[in-house]
Amino acid sequence: METFANLLASRRTSVLTGLAMACLWGIFASAHVLAFLRGGDWSYLLFCSAETLAALFFIVRSAPVSVSADSRDWLLAIAATFAPFFFSPSDMAIWPGARYLLAIGSLLQIAGLLSLNRSFGLVAAQRAIKTGGMYRLVRHPVYASYMVSSSAYLLTNASPGNGVVYTLAMLMLVARLLREERFLAADVRYRVYMRQVKYRLLPLVF
Repeated sequence: METFANLLASRRTSVLTGLAMACLWGIFASAHVLAFLRGGDWSYLLFCSAETLAALFFIVRSAPVSVSADSRDWLLAIAATFAPFFFSPSDMAIWPGARYLLAIGSLLQIAGLLSLNRSFGLVAAQRAIKTGGMYRLVRHPVYASYMVSSSAYLLTNASPGNGVVYTLAMLMLVARLLREERFLAADVRYRVYMRQVKYRLLPLVF
């Protein structure tokens, strides 16, 4: 398992992962820009911008002090990161007003990514611990924003395909979060941070 994890962490795999992300992003971005041009719904552009920022930060992320060698962490992280790129615009909406919730989620995602900056990573890794900005409220503000924006996206773009993507994305997000925290908790500084900020995603809830 460790050999497989080392393969996933290799430079060649990193390049191939980046190329795969670029291809998926291209399809995703084109679909959402066209949807905006077709209907004028600005939420498509905002959602696309937030996902684009995540892709850019993945490319310029800083080198970690240590990284998980568990292949399950790598596979889960890759699948969870790529999942939103499989969302596609739909003409059917459960709640059209959720586009405003989508805007809030996308802005929260952008704010969380900017707070994280180059400490952004694909898989659980020991980097500089961020405690400022949105990280004063919850330990995983970017994941929280994913949950908000993905839920709002499904409400405004209801389709069987998006429903499947949403369900899988949320399950992987929670699993990824729990596995990531178990890895990070090996660092005493992160354990101190966990005591200072008690909630993972939602204040007073979880």
